[in-house]
Amino acid sequence: MVDSEGSRAVELDIGGKLRVFDIDDPKLPDWIDEAALTSGNFPYKKKLKSEDYDDELTALQIELVKAQISMRQTGQRIMALFEGRDAAGKGGSIFSIHSALNPRYARVVALTKPTETEAGQWYFQRYVTHFPTKGEMVLFDRSWYNRAGVEPVMGFCSPEEHKHFLRVVPSFEQLIVDDKIHFFKFWLNIGREMQLKRFHDRRHDPLKTWKLSPMDIAALTKWKDYTQMRDLMIEKTHTKFAPWTVVRANDKRRARLNIIRHILLTIDYDGKDKKAIGEIDNKILSFGADDL
Repeated sequence: MVDSEGSRAVELDIGGKLRVFDIDDPKLPDWIDEAALTSGNFPYKKKLKSEDYDDELTALQIELVKAQISMRQTGQRIMALFEGRDAAGKGGSIFSIHSALNPRYARVVALTKPTETEAGQWYFQRYVTHFPTKGEMVLFDRSWYNRAGVEPVMGFCSPEEHKHFLRVVPSFEQLIVDDKIHFFKFWLNIGREMQLKRFHDRRHDPLKTWKLSPMDIAALTKWKDYTQMRDLMIEKTHTKFAPWTVVRANDKRRARLNIIRHILLTIDYDGKDKKAIGEIDNKILSFGADDL
């Protein structure tokens, strides 16, 4: 909320305790700073060391390049959706995959709100036009699952449209899988204090201010609403053929490494080096709602 003097301080229920958070205050409150990393039952007390991350990421990106070359030869198609709360780390995770690849055959899709024409079309139509062709990888920074989270929470769709979406999306995704597209759905899960910390970073870092949107501010008091929509979404759309891969993302480094590992271990490509890929950290990556 904004008071008469323009402050954006809000009162939040954090673990049953009322806390005041003012995103415009340059000092991050201690109660956020101290709890951010372990919030949401995150299993590690320290972030992965940067030197370990850099070494592992380089090895995985080499494998990604090998996989892309093989995809071009075999005509395989890959499509991955990245979903999660605001500031969950979707864009950074996508960048860690995309940055080492030939951009002619690896695309990032981050659509703005629909135009008037698009709003009158079949809901999935504007997304389908961006699907991969042979030998291509497409990474969606948010997707049709806007209708399962942002839209119902913020009142951008009707309850009937929301229910209809949850009913039909498994059939839509069955068509994708049946067409032999390697299809991934990632939900990046973060704790509440971590989200607040990242919002605060966006507000006060001159290089990140463009990331802070009015939607972020509106989300401050809607944590429970988004949680309810997320849980319903996973309940209705987590299927055997198109499962949700849940990534604990308080530590962006661990999240990115395990996302890439999962993709590489799932697909076939020439020269795959399983030792270089490593093993999935099951504390970070799981499937469905078990760890939510």
